[in-house]
Amino acid sequence: MLEIYEKHAALLGFSVRKHTTRYFPGTKNVMEKYFVCCAQGKRNINRKKKVKKDRNDKEDEGKKKRKPRKVSITRTDCKACIRVKYNEEGLFEVIHHVIAHNHDLTRTQWNYLHRSQREITKEKGQAIESMQKSGLSAMDSYSYMCEEAGGEECVGHSVRDHLNYCTRLKMKTIEGGDAQSLIDILYHQVASDPEFFFRVRLDKDGRVCNIFWRDSMMMEDYNIYGDVVVFDTTYRTNRYNLICAPIVGINNHWKNVMFGCAFIGDEKIESFVWLLETFKKSMGNKAPITLFTDQDIAMSKAISKVFPDTRHRLCIWHLEQNAILRFGKLKSDLTFKDTFSKCLKKCETIDEFEDSWKAMVEKYKLEYHKWFKRVYKLKEKWCPAYNKDFFSAGILSSQRSESTNHAIGFKAKKSTSLTEFYNIFQTTIKRWRRNEKEDEFYCSKSVPYTALPRSGLIKHASEIYTLSLFRDFEEEFGYAIATKVHKTWTDGNTDLYEVWLEDEPLSMQQVTYMPSTNKASCSCKNFEASGWLCYHIIRILHYHSVTRIPDEYICKRWTKFAKTDVWNRLDSQNLREIQFTPWRQNMARKCYNLVLRCEGNEGARKLLEENYKTILKLIEDLVEEENNNGEDNCENDVADIPSVLDPQRAITKGRNKRKKGPLEKSHKKKKTKPTKDTEFGAKTPNARFF
Repeated sequence: MLEIYEKHAALLGFSVRKHTTRYFPGTKNVMEKYFVCCAQGKRNINRKKKVKKDRNDKEDEGKKKRKPRKVSITRTDCKACIRVKYNEEGLFEVIHHVIAHNHDLTRTQWNYLHRSQREITKEKGQAIESMQKSGLSAMDSYSYMCEEAGGEECVGHSVRDHLNYCTRLKMKTIEGGDAQSLIDILYHQVASDPEFFFRVRLDKDGRVCNIFWRDSMMMEDYNIYGDVVVFDTTYRTNRYNLICAPIVGINNHWKNVMFGCAFIGDEKIESFVWLLETFKKSMGNKAPITLFTDQDIAMSKAISKVFPDTRHRLCIWHLEQNAILRFGKLKSDLTFKDTFSKCLKKCETIDEFEDSWKAMVEKYKLEYHKWFKRVYKLKEKWCPAYNKDFFSAGILSSQRSESTNHAIGFKAKKSTSLTEFYNIFQTTIKRWRRNEKEDEFYCSKSVPYTALPRSGLIKHASEIYTLSLFRDFEEEFGYAIATKVHKTWTDGNTDLYEVWLEDEPLSMQQVTYMPSTNKASCSCKNFEASGWLCYHIIRILHYHSVTRIPDEYICKRWTKFAKTDVWNRLDSQNLREIQFTPWRQNMARKCYNLVLRCEGNEGARKLLEENYKTILKLIEDLVEEENNNGEDNCENDVADIPSVLDPQRAITKGRNKRKKGPLEKSHKKKKTKPTKDTEFGAKTPNARFF
């Protein structure tokens, strides 16, 4: 009845609201209902609002009080209404209707602004939520809906309603506490991804202090690319000043890949130990070869305890930034930065590093500088000359982790909640994986361009390496062409060569080569550190007319086939598990296309509207029938409970039950009370931060 009256109001130009409701005595069954014009009644302007006095009123006397909000008067004591009553036939009947209004009716072009004409339906709410999850702002989603509907007057709700709805969606995630909401989301991820892993740590007071999570694809990536890990804890953009610790690696396309993420409350040894042990457990106790971090003593101790066989290296990027803060007067010296950068990155041998560092310290008088002395003691953790025997994927610093922080935090603020941050994190991961799929696609469908003749080692490299890694190999091959070779001695099946760049004698390296097996080793240790051949070995292989890279010098993590097993496993899964376009989206697209085709033909529009009503009626009947069957089953289940717990009580209850009259029967369906547990499982106790 309300829907009919709202349509009547929309045609005339006024808004409707509910008013008095009367029930049958002793029941909650509606007997009589009033619907009135929104201008019904009047406001008492002279009435003063009562204010309760608190104990702190005396303290607040000196404070500035907020001015009362001035609200426009919209009530004119209009008598227009409609009154309906439940009759003997079990239907609602209109028994009273006042048509006349004591105020001007609204113009037709403004009717859509009436409150009774504005509604965000379930379908529109789902569309708004989808657009919000996709990263659209509230105003962008509203503008899109207006454009799609044909104007603001056709959307069915105002911009204020839209903004309020978007705000409620955000508030819904933190109703039960921000930490609890995040935990609920993680439980929900477990339900959809059986390999999803997360752990929560509570402090002595039962408050959440640490959280770690990773999904199944992160574990797959770690099994392939987990030889080098970048662990950075310099990111703090969130409401609670918690430390976000993304654990990152690089894939075969030189792109970021996420292995896991965590929030920790402090930078103590215990927190780092818990995080690293949890990460290690989630990855099947597999330890990385090299772990890059910033300069933190507590983290260093935790790594030595959890990963004793892992090579811990410091981030050169952080060392450079810290050094700039301590340069002082040296900032004005243009040569100092280049000298310091050479010590950090460009020294090929230990002797070269020691000589360069000593010369820098003496020239700029840094012998007694505490920070430079402390950095020198840690030289084995950051100097490339001391780390040639450990695989580091060619990374000289954790700059990839820095880019990770910027990629995750570009939308985050200091007021960002944990649930909002998690959504930003998930959006970033989706973008990374989308880029990875594109890179895999282009690698499988194209061959890298090169100005060099496509033959021999270059041809083989273009067939096995990704497009990104081929550029590194091509650069090394270009250097190899510009080198000179000198054979120093031979011993049976082993030859020793000296290889150096022309006009650069300091670049000389010694290469040992075995012609029978095509095995080679270079004193620069580039292959051991990066996973691809240096130009010294390439020069010797080319010198001996070797046209294919030996298998032992092909690092699978850099090839096009690094993730082949994973892609094959995903292809073999059930199509329902990897359904990229849900049924709802397919049907929405079909219906939308059908509407567009009918828009220019009056007969087609009429046919579509008539069939829509028929289909809608059939669907409503089908859904109602299923709901009734479900309620009957629930009532049968509930009826069995008291007979088991207390048979005598069930018998007495049955005797006292009387049959209701026709007017007392409810015309509404019974609503079942919601349970305390959500769809994510039982609430975790004490899930709150500080």
